Amino acid sequence: MTLKSALQDLKETTLAAVSGLLGKLVYLASLRRAQGRYEHWGMELVHGPESSERALKTAHAEIVAGVLRTPLASLAEDLDESSRAAGVAAQEYVEGMRSRFADLLPGERLDSPAASHLNSVLLALSSLEKNRGRATRSIS
Repeated sequence: MTLKSALQDLKETTLAAVSGLLGKLVYLASLRRAQGRYEHWGMELVHGPESSERALKTAHAEIVAGVLRTPLASLAEDLDESSRAAGVAAQEYVEGMRSRFADLLPGERLDSPAASHLNSVLLALSSLEKNRGRATRSIS
């Protein structure tokens, strides 16, 4: 049996099962508790609380960086995939992300460049979805 690091296990097992980059971001944000601590009972059981916490925080930072490096057109497609997997409309999904914005940031300050960039990305995705909805209605 090969032993995996907590981060490798998280990426290859847990995150591999989550659809879309934005879906992974929302999932990791959902594991944050008070004072920004992450909790995942299965990972803590296998890897211990410290290794689990470190892996979750690292993965969260990597996913945020991935979102910030991804072109907006690709993120719009990802939003469709992530929202479909969650069973909600894309507009509702992105608005849900915006309403939990602080949780989406892995320890970043809300006035950091990464926070400003992520906020701009979510605002752009929200605007694209609103306009897509208007275009669909006007064509019908």
